[in-house]
Amino acid sequence: MKQFFKFTLAVICGLLIWGVIKLFIFIGVIGSLGASSAGTTVAKPHSVYELELRGSVVEYQDEKDRMTTSMMQALDNEEYVVYGLNEILANIRKAKNDPNVDGIYLHGGNMQMGYATAQTLHEALLDFRKSGKFVIAYADSYAQKNYYVATAADKVFVNPDGVIGWAGMGLTLSFYTKMLEKLGVEMQVVKVGTFKSAVEPFIRTDMSEPNRLQYTMLLNDIWQKVCADVSAARMLSEQTLNELADRNMTYAQQEEYVIHDMVDGLCYVQDVDSMLAELTGTDDYELLDYDGMIGLITSDKPQKNKVAILYAEGDITDDQGDGIVGKKMVKTIGDIMDEDDVKAVVFRINSGGGSAYASEQINHAISLLKKDKPVVVSMGDYAASGGYYIACNANYIFAEPTTLTGSIGIFGLIPNVKGVREKVGLTIDGVQTHKHANMQSNIIMQGMNAEERQKMQCMIDRGYELFTRRCAEGRGISQDSIKVIGEGRVWSGTKALEIGLVDELGSLQNAIAKAAELAGLEQYELAEYPEPDDMWEQLLEAFGSSARIERTLERAIGSEHYQSIRYMERLAAEPSVQARLPYYIEVE
Repeated sequence: MKQFFKFTLAVICGLLIWGVIKLFIFIGVIGSLGASSAGTTVAKPHSVYELELRGSVVEYQDEKDRMTTSMMQALDNEEYVVYGLNEILANIRKAKNDPNVDGIYLHGGNMQMGYATAQTLHEALLDFRKSGKFVIAYADSYAQKNYYVATAADKVFVNPDGVIGWAGMGLTLSFYTKMLEKLGVEMQVVKVGTFKSAVEPFIRTDMSEPNRLQYTMLLNDIWQKVCADVSAARMLSEQTLNELADRNMTYAQQEEYVIHDMVDGLCYVQDVDSMLAELTGTDDYELLDYDGMIGLITSDKPQKNKVAILYAEGDITDDQGDGIVGKKMVKTIGDIMDEDDVKAVVFRINSGGGSAYASEQINHAISLLKKDKPVVVSMGDYAASGGYYIACNANYIFAEPTTLTGSIGIFGLIPNVKGVREKVGLTIDGVQTHKHANMQSNIIMQGMNAEERQKMQCMIDRGYELFTRRCAEGRGISQDSIKVIGEGRVWSGTKALEIGLVDELGSLQNAIAKAAELAGLEQYELAEYPEPDDMWEQLLEAFGSSARIERTLERAIGSEHYQSIRYMERLAAEPSVQARLPYYIEVE
């Protein structure tokens, strides 16, 4: 018993000590964030913005999000790094306009992002170079998307033992049908659209020919844009770049990167110091990191008129989740409508869809908003299925050439667990007052009969009719025309322009300029929405056990497999009627 009390006391003391440590970490993080808050950094002459290509990129991040990231790094994983695309682009603009900043140093080459995000960064760096300032890139190794970004630099260098990912594009899909059969689960599918392939992993063991066709065309469109941009930046022919991709340059000798002009030289990170000293003209140059640039003091004068940027990223859900929550988004749109200083809105979308019901609610809220203020959509990596549903009603739509969009279709996915019941000996019985009173439980526990399937199909058909009607109303074309290009098919931004799903190819900056033009604004400032959660909610999330478990799981099984599991979890959690992009798509 004495040993028990000793052990218990030791545990309590340990917990108290860890609590004190976390308190000091908390105070340190708060202090560090306060030191790097907006308007506290002054760039010294010959400063250089060090833009690190590591971690991952989200569309929108603010000071409270950075606090969460700092907490995670301090308590869990120093390598946990998340950047906001909005802040990176703002930092590049600041560096361009500040006379004390001489250039940008791209450091590293393993940032997780989509190709549209990579294209946005590539173009922002090319625009930065128009100021006459330099951009230099160095990494131990470059993933293909990061190499695409880095080619916007004046000079590109890689470690003498490093590698450059250049192998073309591909995607690999997982199919769960055989696994589910072994478990005794049948996935019952009702859908509209030949190309609506989100259900294929649960009913097939390979890709259907329509699905294979659409993704082959999609990858070719994206690759053509990437190859053209790298060709122009590195002054290499597209034929040469395609020949190098066929060889998979990841496994090439490092000297070949120089021979084929993929890089300007092989060097170590220490050698970059002397290059920066030469470019700035002094050994006393100063590197400004991400947070330092965020806090950089600018001379911009406040403007009364505002263009709001409304960020919508992630899965579309009805009333909960960490993506686009229908109830919250509708409320935010209403708040923007009530802001007299906001004269125009840019709706920035990066979503593969989700709940059809929430998509309809958001679509309707946008229709009310645009009666009061012009709404311009800017598409990110994805704006497909439900993501296109919420976009189609805007006054004007921009997509990047590498955006994945379209996927205009509806599906229902309902498990039949009869096989599992029979394996474990579970039987069911019940009573009902009317013929279909127990339909919802019956189709899961026993499987759909012909009449129940017909009812479900009619509901899906009505959803598809509504979806295509909303697209037709928003785009000002016939519903029949929408159905021809619908069928659940996914398009690149380039093809979406050709078939009338978008109005123009362009970046977020192009969308902002268009919104200001439609509102008749010459002088304005930007306001970002939605407003961040309460600081304490952010802190609780950072400390929360569920968040820590999810981060641990993602590191243990790898991001790709983790995202696939999360995709299946979201399918199960949402209502049976969904407008969602097929699979978790990661183009390599």
